[in-house]
Amino acid sequence: MIVSIIYFIFILGIIVLVHEFGHFIFAKMFKIHVYEFAIGMGPVIWSSKKIREKKIKEKKKVSETIYSVRAIPIGGFCSLAGEGGDEDKKIKKENLLQGKPVWQRFLVMFFGAGNNFILGLLILFISALIYGSPTLSTNIPVVIEDSPVALAGLQDNDKILKINDKTTKTLDDVQLYLTIAGSKETKFTILRDNKKYEYKVTPLSGKEMEKAGYSFGIQFNNQLKRGFTRSLSYAFTKFYAIARQIFITLKELFIGGVSLSQLSGPVGIYSAVDQTRAAGFYSVLALTALLSINVGIMNLLPLPAFDGGRILFLIIEKIKGSPVKAETENLIHNIGFFLLLALLIYVTFNDILRLF
Repeated sequence: MIVSIIYFIFILGIIVLVHEFGHFIFAKMFKIHVYEFAIGMGPVIWSSKKIREKKIKEKKKVSETIYSVRAIPIGGFCSLAGEGGDEDKKIKKENLLQGKPVWQRFLVMFFGAGNNFILGLLILFISALIYGSPTLSTNIPVVIEDSPVALAGLQDNDKILKINDKTTKTLDDVQLYLTIAGSKETKFTILRDNKKYEYKVTPLSGKEMEKAGYSFGIQFNNQLKRGFTRSLSYAFTKFYAIARQIFITLKELFIGGVSLSQLSGPVGIYSAVDQTRAAGFYSVLALTALLSINVGIMNLLPLPAFDGGRILFLIIEKIKGSPVKAETENLIHNIGFFLLLALLIYVTFNDILRLF
């Protein structure tokens, strides 16, 4: 349990740190005043404030930014001058966030998520170099004998084109759509000898298949292959597959294919980390890449309190030729934050219920 907690803290910590560093580095690049860059949340354990004050007394050159480490080792933040629309009279206007051109503010807001994308790609590439990469093809190497798909008519080497009329471009799509299908009868559209066939398959329950959940009886190829070019290709293909999976899930959530009760919060992520840790470090790396890309995409959604919401206001400003009133924007972001907090409490409650 202690090892799982350490993994959990490290994974979320590095994802948030990389995200906030993206905001930080572009703010510094455009000479935006950064009040504080913090690792962790809550009470301050260590801060450069006293060191900074001492240097000021000694009339030495000091950094404008206070660096701190805080007690709760999850999260972090990068506090920018003028971020909330308020003007700090101690800071020159050209060093305030709102004093910068729209394109510079866009890059500052975007590269939190941008850094998460870069981290995800790097992890996928490095893990593929070290451990090898699996195939993402939707071809079925083996159909288990007397399984639901075998009895329905599917054969070895069939290529899955669609599940319930939804296109499957990668193995991730197949796994996601089968998860959404659950125990329901599912339509497979497959390609065999350049001809398309359709089959309806009802999965067996976990007890019948001696597995958890529901099973269709498909055994995919888990063989790992190495090579620089293959690893590079895998990293970008897998990144696309993960991103596509996230957008499919969001779409299904909107149309009712996935319910809010199926979402996971911090407790659910901890459970995933605990299970993944048992499968080996390769699986931990894969989960870290998945979460980093997920955080990046979710942050870019045009919703209040997210980076994407702030980018949306920048787009509105560019279109109308003047910024939205700071009071109005802050009110919308605050409402969004409380709604987000309510959703987090809801999914955390569901995560706890699933533990028992």
